[in-house]
Amino acid sequence: MPKAKVSVLGAFVTDLTCRTDRMANWGETILGNAFKLGPGGKGSNQAVAAARLDAEVNLITKIGRDAFGEIAKRFYVQEGIGLTHVYEDPEETSATATIIIDERTQENSIIAVQGACAHLTIDEVEAAKEDIGRANIFLTQLELPMAPTIHGIELAYAAKVPIILNPAPALVVPREVLAKVDYLTPNETEAVTLVGKKSLDQFQNIEQLADELLSFGVRNVVITLGEKGAFVKGSGVVQHVPGFHVEKVVETTGAGDAFAGGFAVALAEGQGIEAATRFGCAVAAISVTRAGTAPAMPYRKEVDELLK
Repeated sequence: MPKAKVSVLGAFVTDLTCRTDRMANWGETILGNAFKLGPGGKGSNQAVAAARLDAEVNLITKIGRDAFGEIAKRFYVQEGIGLTHVYEDPEETSATATIIIDERTQENSIIAVQGACAHLTIDEVEAAKEDIGRANIFLTQLELPMAPTIHGIELAYAAKVPIILNPAPALVVPREVLAKVDYLTPNETEAVTLVGKKSLDQFQNIEQLADELLSFGVRNVVITLGEKGAFVKGSGVVQHVPGFHVEKVVETTGAGDAFAGGFAVALAEGQGIEAATRFGCAVAAISVTRAGTAPAMPYRKEVDELLK
């Protein structure tokens, strides 16, 4: 059976992660417990997740011609992700994310610098048109500039390739673009932001929030709920898909990307939206038991065993 083909348009970001006993106050210096440098970025993490789940992945991104860019290229080769549409910018640094993790609560704070990602062009996305058209699913987010992101969505739409938009970070997206999206997958915070509210308390229930998102023209909404799983509405489906219990949570950074990668692979393989959501929840559940983002993504055998 041929591998499912997943096309991912998204950012590569080098994660600079520091673990502490508590968050520092402004102007304060504290000692950290550990530091780790590794590959990250929402699109990149999602591509790695999909590749480890046995999908054939085409990643479209941009890196700097620097040490962090070399980390990206080596990692992609190791993970079986081709470099055809991993573009290099000789003038800009690769994107970075400085992540502070409070080890007591496992909460995190992140400062992201876009670097080369901010300079991905429409022409570079256009050059990936053939690979996007061959995909079983197209997955993107909102970490890259809006113009090339929209162009990727338009290319997939024209090729009749189903589109997943993971709207992170939550930004304003034109309604005519959202009308081309088959699956919108925000978390609770992103969903509330997208509809212009301040908190989930302004909604009677999660279904009302999903209804507002559906009114944007997207065909299906999957609101991820962390350890509680996800709420699905659209195409005749209204369902809460519960999450999976894990014994110990090590780090939640990247869990949303794990879900997105798993959800994309399951849909690309022809699974229905409920089964794909459950699959994504299983991928995310395993990822939080490990440190890191992309390196924490599980392999297919592990996910299949959890689902059993």
